[in-house]
Amino acid sequence: MKYFTTTSKASRRSVDCVIVGVYNRGKLGAGATDVDAASKGQLLKLIKSGDVSSQAGACTVLPGVAGVKADRVAVVGLGKSGAVSASTFRKATAAAIRSLADTKTRSILNTLTLESVKGCDAYYLARHSVESIGDALYRFEQMKSGRKKPPMPLSMIGHSIAKRGDAAKTTRGADHGDAIANGVAVAKDLGNLPSNVCTPSYLARAAKKMASGNGKLTTQILNEAEMKRLGMGSLLSVTAGAIEPAKMIVMKYKGGGKDQPVVLVGKGVTFDTGGISLKPGAGMDEMKFDMCGAASVIGTMAAIARMKLPVNLTVVVPAVVNMPAGDATNPGDIVKSMSGQTIEVLNTDAEGRLILCDALTYSRRFKPAAIIDVATLTGACVVALGHHRCAIYSNNDALRDEVFAAGNSAEDLGWPMPLGEQYNAQLKSNFADMANIGGPGGGSVTAACFLERFTDGMNWAHLDIAGVAWKSGAQKGATGRPVSLLSEFVLSRAGALP
Repeated sequence: MKYFTTTSKASRRSVDCVIVGVYNRGKLGAGATDVDAASKGQLLKLIKSGDVSSQAGACTVLPGVAGVKADRVAVVGLGKSGAVSASTFRKATAAAIRSLADTKTRSILNTLTLESVKGCDAYYLARHSVESIGDALYRFEQMKSGRKKPPMPLSMIGHSIAKRGDAAKTTRGADHGDAIANGVAVAKDLGNLPSNVCTPSYLARAAKKMASGNGKLTTQILNEAEMKRLGMGSLLSVTAGAIEPAKMIVMKYKGGGKDQPVVLVGKGVTFDTGGISLKPGAGMDEMKFDMCGAASVIGTMAAIARMKLPVNLTVVVPAVVNMPAGDATNPGDIVKSMSGQTIEVLNTDAEGRLILCDALTYSRRFKPAAIIDVATLTGACVVALGHHRCAIYSNNDALRDEVFAAGNSAEDLGWPMPLGEQYNAQLKSNFADMANIGGPGGGSVTAACFLERFTDGMNWAHLDIAGVAWKSGAQKGATGRPVSLLSEFVLSRAGALP
């Protein structure tokens, strides 16, 4: 994809489509004002007649507008004037692209970057623009047979700027947005693949392939024998009933000299039956998405490596399949983690924390400046926060606030959640150092408390993404979250934000 900036008027740019915004009560955005003047009031007439809607997210594509050089004008609704959020901006941009999906549009000019959007400067407007366009263009058709509909051949995206001084920020925002959109697509592809394709071995090969040809990026794969020698009894208890062998994937990007790395740990359960604590059959197909934590940290690595940031980033993915079998772990079994702590497995469907705790202990060797684990960990998180925000836990208030701020800036939202002795008490076991579940109350919190027991001395945060990692129903599919949040966090750590 090629990007450009321009101070030219919307009506004067020879592109396949120009995107303009309109507000309630007939107020026109900057680009729309110019288009209306060039067309001698045609746009306002269409708004007054109801043929063009100003409702946030609505889009009307007008071909051959008089006085406008572009072949089409995509008019998107922005809702109430003065109340445009980053979310509205992204939805409006995506709506325009979706409305053009069946056309042969190769070049667009997005004039929405001239609008006043809360909390966004030229950098974030361009970045949100490119990320939302990438999301709108994404298709997963790798597993379908037969002739596929060709995608929209979009190859050039322009952003309107009010003054030439905004060009550098806009260009950087577009470049970063392009890398993040690519990382999101990587995460979506991995998440959407079925579990008979996307196995732990497949994830390992994908990580190896990503490192090929990139001198700053290396990938190491640990097999089960190596994990056993390291004492990862907790992780190996999850994979005991599976035929497909577990893998520990370690990716290292070295762009920051001798700086301590940021470490991202992603839960990689490529399919979760629940083990002996078998899940209900309804909706079990969606348990292929239980590796979306792994997909998101690999996607983030793809984004950071593409941006060539001056930072050290390490990604650790414990990848397993959780299956019931004659040699599977039973409820009531006691396993020993790499840390030496023992765990009574009261429920084999609380398996994510059992692989993450050993991955966290293993990650100590990297002496992380900060370590963040990402996991589709609990249904309780969905009850607490729905499908809008991920849960943020941390043993360090400053790190928690940093992650929260990154989510707000990236429009990939999270929410701070509590830890504490009261919740930790729910993990008490009569037979081991701890149980792997803490009862029905506060399930997302007790899961985080479990992981916290393996993070002494580390600046640690945990993201429970169970509610945001994928969508169900007619729009079923991986979302690629929280690649944007994690990329923003690393960009900030690298000092690469304008």
